Amino acid sequence: MDSGIECTLRKFADATKLCGAVYTAEGRDAIQRDLDRLEQWACANHMKFNKAKFNVLHMGWCNPKHNYRLGGEWLESSPEEKDLGVLVDEKLNVTWQCALAAQKVKCVLGCIKRSVTSRLREGILPSTLRL
Repeated sequence: MDSGIECTLRKFADATKLCGAVYTAEGRDAIQRDLDRLEQWACANHMKFNKAKFNVLHMGWCNPKHNYRLGGEWLESSPEEKDLGVLVDEKLNVTWQCALAAQKVKCVLGCIKRSVTSRLREGILPSTLRL
């Protein structure tokens, strides 16, 4: 799968990510050539990529946001993607990720608060830790 790939190809379990810098038309063409190579590899090995799961994440402030295709289909652009559980957006802003984590923590704390009948320190600490 990696043979002849010019850009960075990352694989984890059943996920494959192709990453490349696009400052010039050559960078754009390198990514497109790699997508073409991946499609040829899949055909040669009697495999199919799930094109519905393919998204292009354009990162950076001055990204020209080129369009890419896999086989005969144009790939959709996405403003954010989840990568190994971390939400990454086009500006590498983590505010949304922090807000989601805070929301989950509030839910857990609310569950704990509802399940504890007494909030006195003596009632919460185990007997071996009493001061």
